Amino acid sequence: MVDSPGYSSSSDDFAALLDAELVSSEEGEEEEEEEEEEEEEEEEEEEEEEDEKDEEEIEEEFEVNSNRDKRRKLEESTDQPSATGACPHPGFYAGMCMRCGQKIDDGSGIQFGYIHKNLRLANDEIARLRDIDLKSLLSRRKLCLVLDLDHTLLNSTRLSDLSVEEHYLNAQSNGFPDSLKNSLFRLEHIHMMTKLRPFVRTFLMEACKRFEMYIYTMGERPYALEMAKLLDPQEVYFNSKVIAQGDCTQKHHKGLDVVVGQESSVLILDDTEGVWGKHKENLILMERYLYFASSCKQFGFKCKSLLELGSDESESEGALSTILAILEQIHTLFFDVANEKELKTRDVRQVLKMVRKKILAGCKIMFSRVIPSNFPAENHHLWKMAQQLGATCTTEMDPSVTHVVATDTGTTKSQWALRESKHLIHPSWLEATNYMWKKLPEEKFPVEAAKVNK
Repeated sequence: MVDSPGYSSSSDDFAALLDAELVSSEEGEEEEEEEEEEEEEEEEEEEEEEDEKDEEEIEEEFEVNSNRDKRRKLEESTDQPSATGACPHPGFYAGMCMRCGQKIDDGSGIQFGYIHKNLRLANDEIARLRDIDLKSLLSRRKLCLVLDLDHTLLNSTRLSDLSVEEHYLNAQSNGFPDSLKNSLFRLEHIHMMTKLRPFVRTFLMEACKRFEMYIYTMGERPYALEMAKLLDPQEVYFNSKVIAQGDCTQKHHKGLDVVVGQESSVLILDDTEGVWGKHKENLILMERYLYFASSCKQFGFKCKSLLELGSDESESEGALSTILAILEQIHTLFFDVANEKELKTRDVRQVLKMVRKKILAGCKIMFSRVIPSNFPAENHHLWKMAQQLGATCTTEMDPSVTHVVATDTGTTKSQWALRESKHLIHPSWLEATNYMWKKLPEEKFPVEAAKVNK
């Protein structure tokens, strides 16, 4: 098979296969309904034409007998166990087993409605498809990439939620300024405005060379499909791989159970860590893209939006450009094996962990009044973040400490850091380093002296 950006692995292949199966099944049902009538006609034809048949009649008889055999096999597979045992019921369409036609309404398996409406697959069949998908990906030297939409690849707002300073865009009848024409869209039919994140088109074009890509959003399907059209108007990147809120198996949570790819080959880009409870090891956390004021308000930020400021992220140094470089690095390391057979046992989560741990390797971090005194330090998100980035954490003053994280220069530990020429930094240094995947200059994250109330 010729590899191309438009080629999709098992989810789309399976959709095509399913369509063929369904057509075959529907034809079988029509034949079954007309069985008695056909058999009577066949018997009459056999009696009347038994003595002489030309070549055309012989061909017709062969076709009739063949159809009868097919119907008999379908009935036997539906009502009786096969020679190797009962039907395993690998998948269901509208409650009917795709293999034997039996009605099964026990709710077993997982729905894959984004692949084909009313499709549900059994766990064993899902495992089989994932094995096929993994072999296909590895043979093409690709991995799987699951992409969130809102605040990751783009930012949307309802037209009615535009701020006073933003509303001028909604009032423009001659279109947007030239600088925004290819990235800002007013979608009247869904009463929304959407801004694509800078660098997103280059990101998708480059990422598709190394990854099979899915969209996975907590938004509803009509919205998800509209966003997919903006991001992928030629249907090159995603095809049917658009997963929306209604496809999730757990309310308010995302899961890889509805992704055909093996977990060991999947990376996730999302701005919200909490929705990926079971798959945080696959996650690359994205800095939120807050172009509209409504999004700033949604996350409790009392600041002007990028649009209100007349600004935007950098194409070359923004979040997507940074993450693309990390994805390329992870891909290179994953496929850097001496023996191709080793690829089957590789786990992209381990590669991701290894790359992340190099960022703050050699740093020893102490926290000063950042973690509540009655809270276990090792369970605090900043402590965990520092460890994931490769740093060692401590609560005690020690000569080997390299950084003190604080919000006030007046604490005992902060004063000690100043005396001992240790890096005294604001917690935002850790968070920014985590987003940017590199150790950022400490001097850009100073700790300010606490304000004294007069």
